[in-house]
Amino acid sequence: MSDSNKPHFVFPKWTNKIVKVILIGAVLLPIYVVLLLYYGANARTLNVGYEPVQPVPYSHALHAGTLGINCEYCHTDVARAAFAALPPTQTCMNCHTAIAPKSRKLQLVRDSYGTGNPKLAGMPIPWKKVNALPDYVYFNHAAHVNAGISCLVCHGHVNEMTRVYQARPLNMAWCLACHRNPAPYLRPRNEVTNMSWTPKNKARLAGDLGLSVAKLPKNLGKYLMARYHIPGKKILTDCETCHR
Repeated sequence: MSDSNKPHFVFPKWTNKIVKVILIGAVLLPIYVVLLLYYGANARTLNVGYEPVQPVPYSHALHAGTLGINCEYCHTDVARAAFAALPPTQTCMNCHTAIAPKSRKLQLVRDSYGTGNPKLAGMPIPWKKVNALPDYVYFNHAAHVNAGISCLVCHGHVNEMTRVYQARPLNMAWCLACHRNPAPYLRPRNEVTNMSWTPKNKARLAGDLGLSVAKLPKNLGKYLMARYHIPGKKILTDCETCHR
């Protein structure tokens, strides 16, 4: 049989749909990418503004703001452990055995303490977690607090929140922005929980650092990085710093 008489290859009928699929994909793929980027960076996706209703209506604005209770009174482990820790019921009852001891809002606290429903005595208050990181991310509160990072850097002005909400995105890009240049976020360690602290008060700053006003550093951030032995950008942005 000569070459001219050989049967020509015929594409199967289903291949006719390939052009349509390619055209549809060319239209839908850019839309998908735009929507993916939009929702991926959206505040809802990042949980910014997440504000769960807690079992006990505890107001940080009242306790930490109006009354001026220091963060470490309740979050006792924040400067020595990876987790800030929630206060035990005993901490609440240090005050509330005398202050508003019969308030309906504190019923769960009294139940947990053992002066309410006996079936719930000793049971922890089921607080709802507000700021949550993925399990594969290692974050140590003590490391940050002892490096002079204030609570408000990550949590916002909690002392003004009647109900705590997530104030920052807490995603990798947000963390890396600080790790690449931590100096502007640093302050003296003894001012970490002071929500109204400002470096403008030179006399107060000198006292915090144990220096005279004349010897105050021109660049506070760089001075604190050296004083607190904070590693440089290379270590702070290494993958193993957060992913262990």
